[in-house]
Amino acid sequence: MSAKLKVLQVIPKLGYGGAETGCYDLAHYLSENNCSSFIATSGGELLKFIDKKKVTLIKLPVHSKNPILILFNSIILVFIILFYNISIVHARSRAPAWSCLLATKITRRKFVTTFHGTYNFKNSIKKYYNSVMVRSNLVIAGSNFIFTHINNNYSKYLGFKKKFLVIFRGINPDYFDSSTTLESKESQLLSSWGLTKEKKIILMPGRLTKWKGQEVFIEALNLVNKKLGHQAFYAVILGSDQGRDIYTKKIKRLAEQYRLTNQLKFIEHCTNMPLAYKISDVIVSTSIEPEAFGRVAVEAQSMEKPIIASDIGGSNETIINNKTGFLFESGNKVSLSKKIIEVLNLDQLSLKTMGTEGRKNILRKFNVEKMCFSTYLEYKKLLN
Repeated sequence: MSAKLKVLQVIPKLGYGGAETGCYDLAHYLSENNCSSFIATSGGELLKFIDKKKVTLIKLPVHSKNPILILFNSIILVFIILFYNISIVHARSRAPAWSCLLATKITRRKFVTTFHGTYNFKNSIKKYYNSVMVRSNLVIAGSNFIFTHINNNYSKYLGFKKKFLVIFRGINPDYFDSSTTLESKESQLLSSWGLTKEKKIILMPGRLTKWKGQEVFIEALNLVNKKLGHQAFYAVILGSDQGRDIYTKKIKRLAEQYRLTNQLKFIEHCTNMPLAYKISDVIVSTSIEPEAFGRVAVEAQSMEKPIIASDIGGSNETIINNKTGFLFESGNKVSLSKKIIEVLNLDQLSLKTMGTEGRKNILRKFNVEKMCFSTYLEYKKLLN
């Protein structure tokens, strides 16, 4: 069966997000397990890393929500499915999922979707648009939180013929491994960021957008300064605003207001995230809306770093509170500041123990090999 399995994954763009890296990892895993692997996408930074000998890339404007382009994509997908004799089509976003739904209906092929987020809806039209993600033969939720969200909001679309299950998203623990970074590289990164190891470094990775909670983070840092005294630490907000210039100006003004200019660095991009984690002492994720999974918390634990995260969404599943990291009340700057102070005051033995437990947690439940193997097994069950 594995030799005949041909899987086409369809995703808007191959960037560095959780859905995109999951698509990338699965594509190569399938190829290495005697399957034919295909990706249809409009582009993205990860394209240059794809092994063209293992994965067939197809450029299509599947990022577009234009109804005409969605219909156009579905027609092209029909030809692709028939030409390559695709067994399974796996959609990872709503707009391409509509194209895939139509194409698989016409070609009578199996359709799989991964529900990656909560997909906000304010009216019935938007909810109907979102519902395409549960109109497949196999619906995969990336966490128990997403599983519950689907059951609560889209249960009427889940017929008895559909299979609906959780497959936790995973990361590559060999890549996010603290033992693989070089000291010379660490020094270079510290220098380029204008930091030294004389003070503890608090890192907050994530794109600059209101729901990621950068404002709460900055307000909490101000409270930490009041408690510990100014210049007690460095902090780094690492991420791109992706064109949200107004929000960037707002949070930078907030940092100036609290006189954090010399302590808080805004870094737009880092090509070596394991290195960014390695030079940091504390990792923070302050989302004020639920993360479907929360890669930052998982990556930090894999790097054996203490993580402080909001007590909502996926973090409740990926972090063992007070053992592999700490949860704080979402949106509460006081709660966050107390956790930051607690971690800054931990002794080395406690930090080491937490790091070890965090790494074990990821290897046991959230590694990419397990994610890919579970998905591969479900593909085979679906065809059988």
